[in-house]
Amino acid sequence: MPIFSYTFRDALGSVQKGTADSDSEELLRKRFEEQGFTITEVTMIKAKSPKTKSPGKVKLANLSVWCRQFSTMVDAGVSLVRCLDVLGHQTQDKKLQKIIKDLGTRVEGGEALSRAMQRHPKAFSSLFIGLIKAGEVGGVLEESLQRLSHFLEKDVELRRKVKAALTYPVLVMVMATGITLFLVYWFVPQWAKILIDLGLKAEDLPAPTKFLMDVSDILVYKGWIIAVSGIVLFFANKLFVSTRFGRRVMDRVKLKIPVFGKLHHKICMARFSRTMGTLLTSGVPILQAMETVAGTVGNTIMSDALLEARARIREGDRIGDPLEESKLFPPMVVHMIGVGEESGSLDFMLQKIADFYEQEVEAALASLTAALEPIMIVSLGFVVGFIVISMFLPLVKVISSLSGGGGDEGGEK
Repeated sequence: MPIFSYTFRDALGSVQKGTADSDSEELLRKRFEEQGFTITEVTMIKAKSPKTKSPGKVKLANLSVWCRQFSTMVDAGVSLVRCLDVLGHQTQDKKLQKIIKDLGTRVEGGEALSRAMQRHPKAFSSLFIGLIKAGEVGGVLEESLQRLSHFLEKDVELRRKVKAALTYPVLVMVMATGITLFLVYWFVPQWAKILIDLGLKAEDLPAPTKFLMDVSDILVYKGWIIAVSGIVLFFANKLFVSTRFGRRVMDRVKLKIPVFGKLHHKICMARFSRTMGTLLTSGVPILQAMETVAGTVGNTIMSDALLEARARIREGDRIGDPLEESKLFPPMVVHMIGVGEESGSLDFMLQKIADFYEQEVEAALASLTAALEPIMIVSLGFVVGFIVISMFLPLVKVISSLSGGGGDEGGEK
C-alpha cells in the first residue's frame, strides 16, 4: 500500500504534518475531510509494494488451533518472529504454513502483525485483523489471540451442528431424486414397450399412466434441454447474487422463507452477538466494532441495519433505539443491549445473547431434522408408489379384457 506524506490545517488553524498509508491520494483526502480537516499538500514517499499472492482460505479449525498455540507462546514471552517461525514449521496445513512464513518475514522486516495479516484477506477476516490490531495497541496480544481462538471454536461448533443436522435430509433427498430419475428414465420406457407389445394403444391407457409416460419421454428425448436450462439458471443466479441488488434480494428471501428463514435469522443473531461481544471485550471502539460486525454477520439486510445504527450512534443516539426501529432485532435483544449499555456491561450482555441464540439454533436444528426425516421418507414413498401404480393400472384392463374374452368363447361352445 502506498505511503503518503501530508500537511493539513486543523480547526485552530495550525499546520500539522504526518505520514499515512492509503490506496490512493483521493481516499486519503476523503478520510481527512470526514474528520473536518483539509489537506493542503500530499506527497507519495513510498510506492505500492508488489501484491502478494495469498494461498487462499484456511480452515477455521486450523486457525483456531494456531491462535491458541500462538497465544500460549506470546504469553510465555517468546518473540513474535520466533513464534511465527516455530508455528510455521509445526502446522500441517500447507496453506497456513505459507501464510505464517510470509507473516514472519514481514514482521521481521518491521511491519506490524495486523498490517501483515491484511495482505491475506482470504485467510484473515476483518474481525480477525481488528482484534489483533486492538491487542497490539493495548499491549494484550495474547488475550486477543485467546479470544479469537474461543470465538473461532464457537463458530466452528455452530457450523458443525448445522452441517450435521442437514446431512441426513440431504442424503435422503439425493437418494430419492436418484431413484426417481432411474425409474422414470429407464424403467418406464421398458414397461411402455411391454404394454405396446400387449396391444394397448396410447388412447386406451389410464390418465396417470399417460402422464408418467409423457414425463419419461421428455426426460429421455429432451433431457439435455432440462440440463442446459438448469446450468444456465445456476450461473444466472450466481451472476444475479454477485450484484448488490441481487444479494439484497436473496438475503431478504432467506429471512422471509418459511421455517428456514427463522433458522437463518437466529444464526445471524448468534454471529452478531458473539462477534460484537468479542470485539468490545478486546477494547475495540464501538463504532469500529459495528463496522466490522456489519461485514461478518452474513446477511446484507442486517448489515445495512447495523451500519444505519452505527451512523445514528455517531450522532449521539443510544444503541438500542436504531436496532429496534429496524424490526430485525427482537425486543429481548434490544432490551438486554439497553441494559448492558446503561450498566457498562454491554460486552457481557452480548455474550449472553450469543449463548442464548446458539442454544436456540441447536434446538431449531433438532426439531427441523426430526420433522424433515419422516416428510422426506413419506414423499419418496408417494412418488415411488405413484410410479408403480401408474405402470400396473393398464395390466388390470388387459387382465379384465382377457377374462371377458375367455368367458364369451366358453358360452359359444
